[in-house]
Amino acid sequence: MNQYVERVVDLLDPALNRLTNMTVEEARSRVLAGDPERVREIRGSFALVGKAGKTVRMARSMDRPVRYFLAKRHEGPALVVSDRIDALHAWLKSEGFENQFHPSYTRMVPAHHITELQLIGCPDPDPVHTRFFNPRHNTQPTDLDTVGSRYIGALAEEIAEWLRQLPEGEPVGVCFSGGVDSGAVLVVTQHVMRQLGMSPARLKAFTLDLGDGPDLDQAKEFLKALDMGVYLESIQMSPDSINMEETLRLIEDYKVLDVECASMGLALCRGIRQRYPDWRFLLDGDGGDENLKDYPIEENPELTIRSVVHNQMLYQEGWGVGKIKHSLTYSGGLSRAYVRTYAPARATGFEAFSPFTRPSVIEVAEGIPFISLTQYDVTSLYALKGEIVRRGIRALTGLDFPAFPKRRFQHGAISLASLRTHLPDQERCYRRQFLGFYQS
Repeated sequence: MNQYVERVVDLLDPALNRLTNMTVEEARSRVLAGDPERVREIRGSFALVGKAGKTVRMARSMDRPVRYFLAKRHEGPALVVSDRIDALHAWLKSEGFENQFHPSYTRMVPAHHITELQLIGCPDPDPVHTRFFNPRHNTQPTDLDTVGSRYIGALAEEIAEWLRQLPEGEPVGVCFSGGVDSGAVLVVTQHVMRQLGMSPARLKAFTLDLGDGPDLDQAKEFLKALDMGVYLESIQMSPDSINMEETLRLIEDYKVLDVECASMGLALCRGIRQRYPDWRFLLDGDGGDENLKDYPIEENPELTIRSVVHNQMLYQEGWGVGKIKHSLTYSGGLSRAYVRTYAPARATGFEAFSPFTRPSVIEVAEGIPFISLTQYDVTSLYALKGEIVRRGIRALTGLDFPAFPKRRFQHGAISLASLRTHLPDQERCYRRQFLGFYQS
């Protein structure tokens, strides 16, 4: 007589699941069963919710944000799941529960984990997270030729698997800056298309040009070195197209670098869409920096090289589930930040894919013996990515890969001075404006 009646509302779009080795129904049943080894076997892009009685289990790939909100009803708890905070809010408002809502009360399913909830009433217990992807450190040799061959080999396999799923003849675009990661994706994609008997004429390299950034020249130099200039297509947009409020509403986050990156991504996607109304598929290199730990450590006072090389998937997952710095609202690392790529592409009608986010590629990267290779020297760490990728590309394609120094997307498409006229360098400004969207 006193049993609560639970309700689950799944607002995720099932059409976005792109699985390569099983049906969505099979994958969902594996998530619901909660066996991490069986969930690890799911290949592709997915965001899945399963329910049995009062038990709900959810899991996602790195490239699919999943958020949820647990509402209180007289008859029992209601769990609503979506890829967006505003969708959670809209549902709550439609059901008369808007007074329970605040953005910080939403939760994000962390990548690489099964998130389990028990809908048993008031109070409902905390979620339980079970890791289903657990790559080990130091499984690769110190020989960079071998490491590069395995890393780029895994990248090629993921790109091939993705290409095989595309409708025959569909064009493929690469979001391209001429940097190491987008360069690797472009070169490997061209190679794989030829290996699969696909015409590389379907391929384009789209470079964003907001007028005064260095990426376009870098892209031209990169492609000239490889005699691939035919693929380049400059997407010229006005800096005035950058709109802080629009970006904040789109990504529903307030981290400065992610706001900047998403603004560039949105400009690029819009420019491509204006030129090609029917284009669907885009590749990018998001996650390559995270995999090979190529971020300026000195820019983050919380980090040292020891924390970077000792903590499992630090850049992919943040400090990790169960740690005091882990936020239930936003997860951490690229698990949190991937919305900077996902949301602009989704809003403009593209299906975007980065092979660097796939577990098979991350697993090779996590196995690299960074400590032995760098001896805790920061300069050596920064040099490692370009060298690994260069050697791997040579092993796969025979090409001499031009590896330019790291530069963020937002600092290549536009000069820093121009960027600052449109986007401030203050997280508190973004946070305040975002929270203001939900103040009545």
